[in-house]
Amino acid sequence: MCSAHKKGMPDTCNVPRRPFDFMSYILFQVNGGSGKCIAATAVCAAIKKQYPDRSLIVVSGYPELFINNPNVRKSFAFGGLSYFYQDYISDRDTIPMMQDPYLEADAIYSKKHLIEVWCDLCRVKYNGEIPQIFMTQREIDGFQRQINVDKPIMLIQPNGGADPNKKYSWARDLPFDVVNKVVEHFRYRYAIVHFKREDQISYNNTFQVTAPMRQLLAISLLSQKRLLIDSFMQHASAALNLPSVVCWIVNKPSLYGYSLNTHICANKFTAIPELRSSYINQFDISGNEVEFPYNNESEIFDVDKIIKALEDNGNESSQIFSVNKNHFNSKIELPK
Repeated sequence: MCSAHKKGMPDTCNVPRRPFDFMSYILFQVNGGSGKCIAATAVCAAIKKQYPDRSLIVVSGYPELFINNPNVRKSFAFGGLSYFYQDYISDRDTIPMMQDPYLEADAIYSKKHLIEVWCDLCRVKYNGEIPQIFMTQREIDGFQRQINVDKPIMLIQPNGGADPNKKYSWARDLPFDVVNKVVEHFRYRYAIVHFKREDQISYNNTFQVTAPMRQLLAISLLSQKRLLIDSFMQHASAALNLPSVVCWIVNKPSLYGYSLNTHICANKFTAIPELRSSYINQFDISGNEVEFPYNNESEIFDVDKIIKALEDNGNESSQIFSVNKNHFNSKIELPK
């Protein structure tokens, strides 16, 4: 008899184990924002391919991005881990995969795509997996009914980040004048839908949309053209097979981008940046003002090049979600 039972306490020693107690697990932790979580879904596919008999448990800041994913048994938020140790660690056969690919040499020097770096770090074979988002048709229809416009949709996401104290970053976001010129050029032919946080800048002649992540993804499927930055939507564009124009300032498409998109890289620097605070990356993605490598923001992009790329982008409709599944097994071709 258990010693606890002798003292009058409940006997837990002989309680039958639950079925999931005998499962083998992989614990995959994703530290970072929503874009990184979307990229992580590609790593989930590679993990599950190599370990088909293990159940994949994901812990991240955006568990909703793993909903309906057949590779993921359960997805947890960092703040919702009650009894996690008891259920998935203690006396379990669990393989932890909790490393951060951003800190690897191949990522720091942009030698490989982030997803391939991540697979290497987890000791999982990379098979060309790309991000995957799974939504039901009912979910898509329900969200899309909330959009009522009388023109084709152009989607823009000119700002990124999750810090409410940082509304604009020169290192990532599109300059105000660039966005205004793009909007002015297309507003008569397109309903321009602007994905934004409530605290971020709004633009005239656009439809501002602030909504939960999955609602934004469903709405994006209605768009015919897309102007994005290196933020969550450019990762989602690969997952949803939505060719887009993506603008890059300090980050590189060879590390974070996808071959279905048209990449517009910033012009050459016109000023010498002050980099005394730089650590493992040349620039702080939040946009440290002393690091600004131009004389003014008008020098960052050639807006005519962006407009031309948008004119060529998305002439076909992207509304049919079922075609996106054909893209899931495609290889990532790293942008040159």
